[in-house]
Amino acid sequence: MPSRAPHIENLEQLAEMLVHVGRSARAEGREDILTAAQWTALRFFARANRASRTPSAFASFQATTRGTASQVIKSLVQSGYLERHASETDKRSVRFEVTGQGRDILERDPLRHLVSALAGLSEADHNTLARALPDIASNLARSRGDRGFGTCGDCRYFEDRDGAAYCACVASDLAPFEIGQLCANFSTTPTETEPTGSKP
Repeated sequence: MPSRAPHIENLEQLAEMLVHVGRSARAEGREDILTAAQWTALRFFARANRASRTPSAFASFQATTRGTASQVIKSLVQSGYLERHASETDKRSVRFEVTGQGRDILERDPLRHLVSALAGLSEADHNTLARALPDIASNLARSRGDRGFGTCGDCRYFEDRDGAAYCACVASDLAPFEIGQLCANFSTTPTETEPTGSKP
């Protein structure tokens, strides 16, 4: 017998629990090193691929304004955790890289407490979360008219060409380390009813 769809109250409770977990994981007051927004920015630039390490991409990821995102980035640059680089292809654009000092401070990231909590779950639960959370994030971004973020394995543009990774969006081969990085060009894999060649 097929399972019934969850009652709307259960969905609301689940949504509130996700928010609660997020708030608990941030726990910036316990460390008093960086604010929650600064931790989020530092994590983002540490995980984003080269093309996505920009203020506009971080603003979309954080669902905030470009001005607010720029202020957070500026504070991390002033503290020595990020450094600014001019784009090699467009001198009007900049990208930001995490410094050695920034990577050192990430060792004290409050998110490590959530990582420990997740370690207590079963592998089946890990796989369920790994399948569900990217879709939730993508659907949420789509509902507010914003871009989604994800990694290559779940992206419609990712292709395996005889064992070599390839991104059809930027028409470029991918190095192995790039496959697990966050990308601002991410788009969920098309459904069975969606033409494979269509773009968002």
